[in-house]
Amino acid sequence: MTLPIVRTVADLRAHVAGWRRQGERVALVPTMGALHEGHLTLVRRGRELADRVVASVFVNPTQFGPSEDFSRYPRDEGGDAAKLASAGCDLLFAPTVDVMYPAGFAATIDLGPVTRRWEGACRPGHFQGVATVVTKLLLQAGADLACFGEKDYQQLCTIRQLVRDLDIPVTIEGVPTVRETDGLALSSRNAYLSAEQRQVAVRLNQVMRDVVAALRGGAPVAPALEAGTATLLAAGFAAVDYLALVDAATLEPLDQPGPGRLICTARLGAVRLLDNMAV
Repeated sequence: MTLPIVRTVADLRAHVAGWRRQGERVALVPTMGALHEGHLTLVRRGRELADRVVASVFVNPTQFGPSEDFSRYPRDEGGDAAKLASAGCDLLFAPTVDVMYPAGFAATIDLGPVTRRWEGACRPGHFQGVATVVTKLLLQAGADLACFGEKDYQQLCTIRQLVRDLDIPVTIEGVPTVRETDGLALSSRNAYLSAEQRQVAVRLNQVMRDVVAALRGGAPVAPALEAGTATLLAAGFAAVDYLALVDAATLEPLDQPGPGRLICTARLGAVRLLDNMAV
């Protein structure tokens, strides 16, 4: 089956309106392309919860910093469309930058504290770009629900807040992280890893599991995090941007063991690997 592709908001809304007239529920899966099994799991989850699934592919320039990989971010619309069709997607929305950000576009969305720490501190402006483009996609598609992976956990929290704050009538469905057989979280940027770096990368998941086990066993938070960071550096990571135990909703740091989320970003060469686990 050839997946239908639309590139304008009017065409997207026309398709959704047709489904609505038939009483069908619609799920949206926003992506930046370079699709892997993690993205396809989101599509399948959308299919379980709705009658129709729309996926968007748009490499959003406003969430990349000036020294980041926007120009070389992998793009393969044909391959992405084939994968989406195989997973049960009904429509691909693939707008250009001019469609998403026409001349004179000036709006930004700032979600405040939930975006200030962690990735927000490492990538200034990133979450304003994410929040703005996701708000546009949600309003453009008018879907009943939208599926996002838990791998980008701070992003998921940010999107849930923007939907609450702006009264957007959509349910946000968080979908568990999809992993390689050795535990590495799937990411489009994993393709940047050399064979040697890939061997080191698996240690991120292993070390985080060890830290979670220690915290669940009652270990003091600060020493457990310090030990995890030291182990990652000893394993070959160039830097650990953060390894933190945070409140699962607010992302504020926790200094006592208890229910929360362990979040981490560690660097291998030019690649930043993100992961998180429930505690």
